[in-house]
Amino acid sequence: MWRRATSLASFSPLVSSFKSSFFIQEASRPKIWEMFTTGIPLQEKGNIRPKHGAPFITFVLGGPGSGKGTQCAKIVDTYGLKHLSAGDLLRKEIASDSEYGSMILNTIRLGKIVPSEVTVKLLRKEMESSDNHKFLIDGFPRSEENRIAFEEIMEAEPDIVLFFNCPEEEMVKRVLSRNQGRIDDNLHTVRKRLKVFEELNLPVIEHYAKRGKLHKIDAVGTVDEIFEQVRPIFAAYERRLKES
Repeated sequence: MWRRATSLASFSPLVSSFKSSFFIQEASRPKIWEMFTTGIPLQEKGNIRPKHGAPFITFVLGGPGSGKGTQCAKIVDTYGLKHLSAGDLLRKEIASDSEYGSMILNTIRLGKIVPSEVTVKLLRKEMESSDNHKFLIDGFPRSEENRIAFEEIMEAEPDIVLFFNCPEEEMVKRVLSRNQGRIDDNLHTVRKRLKVFEELNLPVIEHYAKRGKLHKIDAVGTVDEIFEQVRPIFAAYERRLKES
């Protein structure tokens, strides 16, 4: 059965404030993306056309320390989805030492955010080249700008949006205890990352809640307990997943 999220009306003041500042920033930001648009050999628009039927797309959202990475691995193993990470694709492109990768690296070095169009086209390229057409897109979209770019370029919406909801203090504790050697795994930067996540992701979460696509997962408990909340969501698509 579906586990549809309840309305996130309580977030409306934050969402309205965010949207106003977002459009002001966009109006003043240089159109850096123009330097990238000829670098990706893809159609500007049009549906993804896999070999067999329409693509099955799942977005996975959750703050740092929410456990979504662990759950992504279980979903991939259980349902055969292809795991895609926007961050991994950007790093892969940079590591390829291509002219396009160099442009991405230079953008990051200038302290600028890689434009959504660039990230979406990398995702699209990976999806079009895959024999699989069941995709799990991890940590994306991170903002309304990401979401709009994805839907406009792909001319597609996700089938499922999973949101791993976890209390802030629990996420802080998890990040600080995982000891991965990241220089940003300290209390100040973790709280800053959580604040940015909340500000950027709440409008996305609210949008997909209104669309009836959001499934809110209580991300506190053991790995298996949390995954048991995920199973019924994919069960609703069992036939389509098997046919894929």
